[in-house]
Amino acid sequence: MQIGIDSFAATIKDPETGAAIAPNERLRDLVEEIELADQVGLDVFGVGEHHRSEFLDSAPTIILAAAAGRTKNIRLSSAVTVLSAADPVRVFQEFATLDLISQGRAEIVAGRGSFTEAYPLFGLKLQDYDELFVEKLDLLLKIRDNASVTWKGRHRPALSGQGIYPRPMQQQMPIWLGVGGTPESFARAGFLGLPLMVAIIGGEPHRFRPLIDLYREAGKQAGHADKLRVGLHMFGFLGDTSQQAADDFYPGYATMFTQIGRERGWSPTTRAQYEATRSPKGAYLIGDANYVADKVLYVNEALGGVDRLDFQMTTAVMAKAKMMHSIELLGTKLAPAVRKALGVAFKPVAL
Repeated sequence: MQIGIDSFAATIKDPETGAAIAPNERLRDLVEEIELADQVGLDVFGVGEHHRSEFLDSAPTIILAAAAGRTKNIRLSSAVTVLSAADPVRVFQEFATLDLISQGRAEIVAGRGSFTEAYPLFGLKLQDYDELFVEKLDLLLKIRDNASVTWKGRHRPALSGQGIYPRPMQQQMPIWLGVGGTPESFARAGFLGLPLMVAIIGGEPHRFRPLIDLYREAGKQAGHADKLRVGLHMFGFLGDTSQQAADDFYPGYATMFTQIGRERGWSPTTRAQYEATRSPKGAYLIGDANYVADKVLYVNEALGGVDRLDFQMTTAVMAKAKMMHSIELLGTKLAPAVRKALGVAFKPVAL
């Protein structure tokens, strides 16, 4: 199982003074987080895409390119690329360039995103939400597999054999399909033979098993059994003790979800809800390394095997030192424990 981190590059305030951290400082810290994740042996770091005032990741490939020059092994991914609101030609060109800069470590997780600001921003109609994604995914896959593309759709000018450059260093750049909870999305990923990235941000993970089974069955029927991979995006955070981890992560988590909930008509976030969701069978991977490792192994078994697990841990308001320590614990304590339990060889990385 690959283990990594996803970040939304949230703008944050200093947890001690309440002062806002300057955007340039937050991005500097984020690149340092990616650098540390590489040093401690984590497999992947993903940066999301949002077009809102509280996030700094509207151009994730630039952040990842900045990290590429300061890392050696870690794979650099989106989390997710809002493909419905983007031009697949530019998406491919940007990630192909990132792939060259990083010496073959770029990946794309293509999805529709959980916010809608990008649609009016780029002159798109929200009612075309699904059609835009299906059409643009089709074009992105054709570009990945062919340097010259002939293609026609409804939402973008046609291509008549134009060359699309640069080409990536990898023979075939990985493109994951980021999904939420709709059966159609899981079946689509299987039919296309794409690796699946599932966002589990609440409830109990085992409830996603029927959808993941649908993905696997659709993939097998389409002849893609050897290409199927399951990844998870889950909230997580590590501390020296489970209580410390829970206390450190909660304030920023509550602030974020209360703000989002206010926009969507949800009730305010409570500590009781939070504690229930980080319980042994809940969706949050928050605690000390031993507790979270046990939960990771439980999730792996409940879902019939997981190929990648990305911890969404850098959204919460938190002192930089605590975040860096959590990343270190993830790479030096949790990842080795999980790999050992699953029989995967692991070579410790010296800091």
